Order: sequence, then C-alpha cells, then structure tokens
Amino acid sequence: MKNDLGKIFQAASYAAKKHIGQTRKGKDEAPYINHPLEVVNLLTNVGNVEDANTLIAALLHDTVEDTDATREEIAGQFGEKVASVVMEVTDDKRLTKAERKQAQIEHAPHLSTEAKQLKICDKISNISDIMKNPPDGWSVKRRLEYVEWGEKVVNGLRGVNEDLEKHFDKLVAEAKEKIQEEEDEE
Repeated sequence: MKNDLGKIFQAASYAAKKHIGQTRKGKDEAPYINHPLEVVNLLTNVGNVEDANTLIAALLHDTVEDTDATREEIAGQFGEKVASVVMEVTDDKRLTKAERKQAQIEHAPHLSTEAKQLKICDKISNISDIMKNPPDGWSVKRRLEYVEWGEKVVNGLRGVNEDLEKHFDKLVAEAKEKIQEEEDEE
C-alpha cells in the first residue's frame, strides 16, 4: 500500500507540473489540476475504486491530450497498464471537435473497466462544471447539448460501477433542471 501511495502522489505531482498554467473553462478559471483531482476523488469516494493503476491513470488522464506528456513517458514512469488506460481516454486531436465527440460515443462500450469508470467520473466532473460554473459565452442550448452528449457517452460505459452510474444519473437530472430554469428566466 505504501508503494501505491507513493506512485499516486508521484502521479499527482507529475500531473500538476504538466498542467501548470492551465485553467478550466469555467468563469472562475480554476487551476486545471483540480479536475483530475476531482476525478480521483469521485472514483475513490463515490465509486469505491481502490485500484492504484486506475487512480494514477485518472490523475494523468488529460496529460497526453492537453500537455507535452507522451505515452512513452507515462509508461516509463507509471507502467504500461497506466499508460494503456490513459490512452484509452485520450482524444485524437487530429480529428475535428465533432469527430472527437462522436468517437467518444462509439468507443465507450469498448473501453476497459478501468477506463470506463474513469470516463464516468470525467463526465461527472465536466457536467458539474457546466451546471455550476459554465464557461463564458456558453448558451443554455450549448450547455444542454453538452449534458445530452455526456449521457450518450456514459450510456456506453454502463455496467461497471453502479454507484458512479447512479451519481451520474442524479447529476444529469439536476443539471437539466437547473439549466432549464435558467432558460425560463431569460
């Protein structure tokens, strides 16, 4: 366990360094590292996930996609299993945004259990932000479309962690209601 904790903290430090200077899209421009930390928090405290490789991959899940980190670097420092899970959830930036979103829907059912759980938590974190701290300029329509797209992705991830799935479903219902209320106020 001590070795696992050491690797988890090493991954947190690595992710924090890689994401330095990056912020979330929300109005409060929170430091980006808050997102992977929230994903790990959801995995452990909602999904009861204890597998160190899954938690490490969660901390690193956006590093290849959004920083100069490479698969090889992650495999070298954190092992092949972690690198594999990270790559399962990494979007191909050569595709257009619409193609990447469609690819997430299509690939979701084929991900490993670890990647599916991580991806559910990623969607929970993102939808929570869309609901509570939306990016500047995002209309009600765009926010609702994001939530609906997130549902399509998670539909392909189901069957791996009932607690995470229930949490996701509750959040989506709350998000739709809150966003709809904002539309009614406009």
